[in-house]
Amino acid sequence: MSKSELRNHYRRERELTYIPGSWLHILASAEFNGVARIASYLSYGTEPDTAELNRTILAKGIDLVIPAMQSDKSLLWYSWNGEISSLKKKGKIYEPSDGTPIDPASIDVVIVPTLHANRSGFRLGQGGGSYDRALTQIHGWKIGLIYSGELTAEELPIESHDQKLDAVATPEMIVRFTAKNS
Repeated sequence: MSKSELRNHYRRERELTYIPGSWLHILASAEFNGVARIASYLSYGTEPDTAELNRTILAKGIDLVIPAMQSDKSLLWYSWNGEISSLKKKGKIYEPSDGTPIDPASIDVVIVPTLHANRSGFRLGQGGGSYDRALTQIHGWKIGLIYSGELTAEELPIESHDQKLDAVATPEMIVRFTAKNS
């Protein structure tokens, strides 16, 4: 199947099997110890819910940054204080409406929206390649959020711009693909 066909298949599958969960357990992992800046996203629909995770990151006093998509589909990252009123709605998602973009190289951990992943650490996202391009600029630990059953042993179609994750997390566990660099 093509990437587009797989996305449609996995979206339908997710809608049929969607069960809300929590990903707070990832914050207790070693890769989150002592970090100053975490990039996350504002989930929508049946994506793994990041609201509780984002609130907890902010409550710990960690700088939380979220993306805003530019007209060329690149991502800029902005610090966010958790106030929905400071965001604008763009399509299905909320994005920062003002501020100064931060340097993506200063991000210690990035939480990546992931539709499906394989055991090699490659992910299938929503399409467009925005996150894959952004991940090339982020040197921090990269973890995708998925539901149980969305990690596959099957190969996914990989293109030259696709970036590997360091790990994925389900509501039950974290699966690491590479060791954290010290």
